[in-house]
Parts: sequence; structure tokens; C-alpha cells
Amino acid sequence: MSDIDRVLRSNLKLRHLQLLVALDEFRHIGRVAEFMALTQPAISKMVAEIERMFELELFSRSTRGTEPTAYGETVIRFARSVLADFSRTRDEIEAVASGAAGRVSVGAMVVATPVWLTLAVEKLKARSSLTTVLIEEGDLKRLLPRLRMGELDLLVGRLEPGYAAPDLDTQALYNEPMCVVSRPDHPIAAEPKPTWADLATLPWVVPPPWASSRVKLNQMFYRHGLNPPVDLIETASFLATLNFVRQRPAIGYLARDVGRHFEKEGFLKVLDLDLPIELPPVGIITLRGRIRTPASTQLIQCLRLAAAER
Repeated sequence: MSDIDRVLRSNLKLRHLQLLVALDEFRHIGRVAEFMALTQPAISKMVAEIERMFELELFSRSTRGTEPTAYGETVIRFARSVLADFSRTRDEIEAVASGAAGRVSVGAMVVATPVWLTLAVEKLKARSSLTTVLIEEGDLKRLLPRLRMGELDLLVGRLEPGYAAPDLDTQALYNEPMCVVSRPDHPIAAEPKPTWADLATLPWVVPPPWASSRVKLNQMFYRHGLNPPVDLIETASFLATLNFVRQRPAIGYLARDVGRHFEKEGFLKVLDLDLPIELPPVGIITLRGRIRTPASTQLIQCLRLAAAER
């Protein structure tokens, strides 16, 4: 086997990394050639060159296309991480040159987006109005791989213990209970004290099955001698949750801050229902050892301030 350290540090060029990622995306030499504005023989030659560097087969070829081997998947993860760092550095340099103050990419879970993160971004903009904030919504299952690839600078949301790992740094900032919501004109909203039996037969929009809040919701139904609802829509998107609560209409299950915020706006009604459940705290997740940009450092400071003001 070749000297992997030498290959990674010295021999691989930016074009090689772009090719590796493109092959993973398209899985077809012809489509990669079109995407990179090169001929198919040139793409094949570059792939062979990369494989000679590593002295490993990185891709298997068949009539179905080009698939990465186990070695190839490892190298592709490296390529994505390097390209993400490259893009981040380029954006920082361009921001300084244009008079702006950088860019920060945030992965946000529903519990954080409408209230806590919004307040933190307002604080960041008050300090530096030209700092660009990119926000991508999702859950940990979707967002953590992007954090590890370097495509996101940090995550905000519930610190689910099942996703704890040695490569992650977590900062718990506050506790956030859940609430049950409906459309303001839903019949259940007129009930002074809805029961779990009332809710068991209604359609719901809920977090994905692996979320701790979803597990605890199911346990509440079992605790009352009921089966959990079966007419479900599962989503990690706040916009989807809001749409289905208002349009279907379904019963929603949201962080209390989020529910109360949109109750004040007239979009939702928080039901008077006891939810005596314990959930992981809400906070920040970053990748251990990664150098933070000035913009991400500023946003983390603003997130701490916003959490303290809740």
C-alpha cells in the first residue's frame, strides 16, 4: 500500500477531490464528464491516476455505473471535508474583501429554529449586519453527517444522548419541555381540558421515530392505557408540521417555546394538557478540534446570550 499520508498531503489536487465527489454524486462516468466539462477518457484517466496514488481500488465499474468501494467511500469523505473547508475559507476571504464579516452555516432542529435561533441571529446581525447566516433545518440523523463533512459549522437543537460521540463537543444551554397544539378553530381547541383519550383517535404530525420526544409521547399514551395514534405524518421540519396542523388539520407536538410563539401569532392553539416528561437539554453541537471561523464564534456567543434571556 502507498504512503497514505504523503498522498493525502501532497499528491491529491483540488481537481482530484472534485472528481471524487462528482463520481459519488452521479455514479456514472458520462455524467461526471458532462458535469466537469471533460471527455470520458479524461475522467477515466484521472480516476486511474488517483487509484495509482493510493494503490487501491476506489471504484468498481459495471454496466450499472461506477460505485465506490469501502476504500473509495473513505477517500470521498475526506474529499468532501477538504472541499467544504476550501469553500469556507474562500467565503471568508471574499467576505473580508467585500467589507462583509464572514459566513456561518448552522444546522437547526425544530426546537431551536423559530425562537432561540432567531433571537441569536438578531443579536449577531446587531453586531455585524453583513455576516451571512445559512440555516439548514433537519434532525440529527440528517444534520450530523453534514457537520462531520464540514458543510455545517455547528448544530443547534436537542442534545440526544444516542448521538453522543467522541468527535463532538456539546454545550447544554437550557431545558425545553414539549406541548401539544392544534389549529385555533379545531374542535379539540374548544375543550377546556382535553384528555389523552380524546387525542388518541385524531391525526397527528410528530417527530421522526428516533427522536427522544417522540418516544416520550408514545409512552404518555401507554401510561394512560391507550395505544399511540396511528394516523401519522412524521417530519423533522417545522414548516411541514405547521402546514399539516393548519391544513389537514392534525394535532401537532412541538417545543413549548415554539408552540407559545405561534399561538401569540394566531397560528396555533396550545392545548391544556399535562406533559410530565423529561427530555435532553437544548444546546450547541460542534466538531471537536475544528478551527472556528470568527463568524461561527460570534454566533455561538449570541446563542449563549439568547439562551440566558429566555
